Amino acid sequence: MEKFVVKGLEEGLRGKVCISGSKNAVLPILAACLLTEEPCEIQNAPPLSDVRYMVELLRELGAEVDYDERTERIRVRAVALESIESTYETARKMRASFLVAGALLGRCGQARLSLPGGCQIGSRPVDLHLKGFQLMGVKSMQEHGFVELQAKNLKGNEVYLDFPSVGATENILLAAVLAKGKTVIENAAAEPEICDLADFLREMGAEIEGDGTDTIYINGVKGLHGAVHRIIPDRIEAGTFMAAAAITGGDILLENVREEHLKPVIAKLAECNVKTEMTKEGLRVYRKGKLHPTQLKTMPFPGFPTDMQAPFMSLMAVAKGTSMITETVFENRFIHAGELQRMGAEIKIDSRSAIIEGVDRLTGTRVKATDLRAGAALILSALAAKGETEISDIYHIERGYYKIDEKLRALGADIHRTEESDSNDI
Repeated sequence: MEKFVVKGLEEGLRGKVCISGSKNAVLPILAACLLTEEPCEIQNAPPLSDVRYMVELLRELGAEVDYDERTERIRVRAVALESIESTYETARKMRASFLVAGALLGRCGQARLSLPGGCQIGSRPVDLHLKGFQLMGVKSMQEHGFVELQAKNLKGNEVYLDFPSVGATENILLAAVLAKGKTVIENAAAEPEICDLADFLREMGAEIEGDGTDTIYINGVKGLHGAVHRIIPDRIEAGTFMAAAAITGGDILLENVREEHLKPVIAKLAECNVKTEMTKEGLRVYRKGKLHPTQLKTMPFPGFPTDMQAPFMSLMAVAKGTSMITETVFENRFIHAGELQRMGAEIKIDSRSAIIEGVDRLTGTRVKATDLRAGAALILSALAAKGETEISDIYHIERGYYKIDEKLRALGADIHRTEESDSNDI
């Protein structure tokens, strides 16, 4: 296995960085390609492990997939699906594997899927997905780690989500576009990735309104056609590099970003004495002066994103004063606090809140990436720490950040990857 070795900086990061396409947008859009026999082309698809896993899953189901990682283009043609089943070996690698459920129900009226895996950041059951499917006439049975779904007549209905789940909203949306009649999703998720999926489905011929709000309306159509679509920029990668500029006192220009997707992060950074300016070239992020502490609570979009909670904890760890972070989305998302404490951070966890007392400087040591965003937080902390930090289990990080080490080196970071020997395990 590989690890990152990071040396703390004495000067802030400087330069330009191009933000990749959104991991969380491309995965459901790839699933949507199963809804038509005609070819689809997805552009700006970052060569991440999660994207490769989804490509592998589509091939297992019988789709022809050509992934040119150099140009970041994926061509999918699902003429005849040979299977309606995802294997445990593929599904355990990523949470998004269950997103093919809605597409398979719409296309085939049935699916047999292994319960999904992914980061261990808390309970993420598929009960909301199944409740929505049930209202649309789907019968489900769960046993031996698989969910079997059957729908002789997939029909539209009114679906109210107990929580605005992104995955459930996407899955119900995928099922509804080919269902008979009208579907209304109430208390729907409003994340930009939902809008990107809806845009792609509309390009395929679907009839969808209301995406980006808490109520989405779908009129089922008889069939969909192929489409060419470009994935939106990754707002979480953008937010991570914004936090990198903030924690190092740097000055970074982010290319390929959408300011409207970053407003919650921009607002919190402003409270921390970090400036942002939108220019023709991109979004400039810089800090002059000391970091200020803040308080934040993670919420569904347009609230502060849960995926940015860990990077902001790193930021607060070196902001002089007392900060508080309240996590409302996932119950186990403070696992990284223990790794930050190894670097000298002063953090106290009380149920779903973390109280952080900023220190003058963190110190480098050996730490482990416990999940995707926790790994990014450790990189940020390492950039601001005194000495050298070794970060193991970086496969988590590479699920969601394309060439993060290369992008950081281009900004002046001292980070490189190396093989990890068994004797260095922590």
